[in-house]
Amino acid sequence: MEKYWNIFINSYFGYWNYLVSEVLNPSWHNYFYWLILLSVFVWLLELVLPWRKNQKAIRKDFWLDGFYMFFNFFLFSLILYDGLSNVAVNAFNDLLGVFGVQNTIAFEIQALPKWLQFLVMLIIADFIQWNTHRLLHRVPWLWEFHKVHHSVKEMGFAAHLRFHWMETIVYKSIQYIPLAMIGFGIDDFFVLHIFTVLIGHLNHANLGWDYGPLKYVFNNPKMHIWHHVKDLPKDYKYGVNYGITFSFWDYLFKTAYVPKSGKNIELGFDGDEKFPKSFVKQATYPLSGEE
Repeated sequence: MEKYWNIFINSYFGYWNYLVSEVLNPSWHNYFYWLILLSVFVWLLELVLPWRKNQKAIRKDFWLDGFYMFFNFFLFSLILYDGLSNVAVNAFNDLLGVFGVQNTIAFEIQALPKWLQFLVMLIIADFIQWNTHRLLHRVPWLWEFHKVHHSVKEMGFAAHLRFHWMETIVYKSIQYIPLAMIGFGIDDFFVLHIFTVLIGHLNHANLGWDYGPLKYVFNNPKMHIWHHVKDLPKDYKYGVNYGITFSFWDYLFKTAYVPKSGKNIELGFDGDEKFPKSFVKQATYPLSGEE
């Protein structure tokens, strides 16, 4: 237990030092400032090319969603996640060691070109996320956490990162083993991460485009707005358009649904008028038992 406690404490201080370095040392390889730049960029697109022209520049819950961006990207790791995840990974590897397993890598693809490794990683990770997203809608106790994301009533770029901290644990836990089994030669997926953040921001933005023929490849604002529709179509009990970065999973597995323009559809879920409005109450929901 002492080993794991030391890992937890060292992770806490290690992440604190990382976060301070991110803030104090702007660079082209810096998540903190890339998040700010991408957010400002997509927000400006919303202001210049708004789809819903009557939606205010500072829309409903704009500042709440802005706080969620920094909480879910940075503060949650500092407060809890980074230490717990490092402990879990070490405990998992120790358990494998008991059975004589020293390496979880089952597929070596390091010989492939870097760009192909990047593409393989993007497709595999997105498929895992697509399936995890479906679970968040289909499993009742997971849906309770996912309601935070669907409590958005006016769509904008920052709604992308309004989600319950439990989702980070669920996504990362499900992704860990399959991704750990693949021997990528790329140690730094910075570009991949920035790309997916940009796509996510655009999907939630007040923008009325779908990328033309590429709408069958990439998720887009006109498609994703229907994922947030309050009144689900009767043939799609659990939801539609689960795509994160790619849309083709929904077309392949017949969960795609864009019947018409979703420009002015009502967003949310049944009973959302009673859902907590403050960050603290949303972050403790449903664990607190309060609405």
